[in-house]
Amino acid sequence: MTSATVTPGRSAGNRRSARTGQPLTRVSGLGLGVAMSWFSLLVLIPLAAVVATASADGFGAFWDAITNAQTAASIRLTVGTAVLVTAVDVVMGTLIAWVLVRDRFFGKRALEVLIDIPFALPTIVAGLVLLSLYGPAGPLGVDIANTRIAVFLAFLFVTLPFVVRTVQPVLAELDREVEEAAASLGASRFTIFWRIILPSLTPAVTAGAALSFARGVSEYGSLVLLSGNLPMRTEVTSVRILSSIENDNLENAAAVATVLLVISFAVIVVLDLIQRRTVRRG
Repeated sequence: MTSATVTPGRSAGNRRSARTGQPLTRVSGLGLGVAMSWFSLLVLIPLAAVVATASADGFGAFWDAITNAQTAASIRLTVGTAVLVTAVDVVMGTLIAWVLVRDRFFGKRALEVLIDIPFALPTIVAGLVLLSLYGPAGPLGVDIANTRIAVFLAFLFVTLPFVVRTVQPVLAELDREVEEAAASLGASRFTIFWRIILPSLTPAVTAGAALSFARGVSEYGSLVLLSGNLPMRTEVTSVRILSSIENDNLENAAAVATVLLVISFAVIVVLDLIQRRTVRRG
């Protein structure tokens, strides 16, 4: 009987190659250079400029800018509302995606089109629509203008499609035979969803949640008419940043923008950790 021998040097080389990957070709290197240059021009350099502007007058001035009572109130309102809206989007967006993929009903195609309206509609028009429905002269008899509920509703409107559109294609590609096999072995519907479906959907759900949160904290247009932009009550960070720019205070505007950048990055990291744990558990 013969046995295969493995050369130690070759084995180590293979492991090193598996870790580092193949060396870049000239074409690949050129593509990587163009991609990184484009990414730097559009993202890295502008972000670095914002951070540099925020810290131009030192940490003391930066801290004073973000702890100002009006600024701090706008940050709390914006981030808190965005977190709540993201949680709602995760649940309702996944539910809507499930209905669109797994069920057949009259008006399904119309619903598919309606889901994308917040994508196509200019945000100022969305604000006008919401004000017409939920303003003082709205036909529903519900007036939430100039309240924090208006901020929540505006965020909810513009972020609705993100989770739906990230979860829907993944859900459509899931193998139904795996679910049927689990059911034949006695697994309950909850167990099938929790152990089979959810781990597969988690990357899409977290991606949609990150997009929803980022869209929420940056929203401006749909809030202008409905929320009233009242300081300490309904003023969000985007309005606060614009006010600082209009008052020729770029440092304060950059400071608020930097805080939002850090918060958004932290949220993305947390969602990524949740995604990894859920997938590993599944």
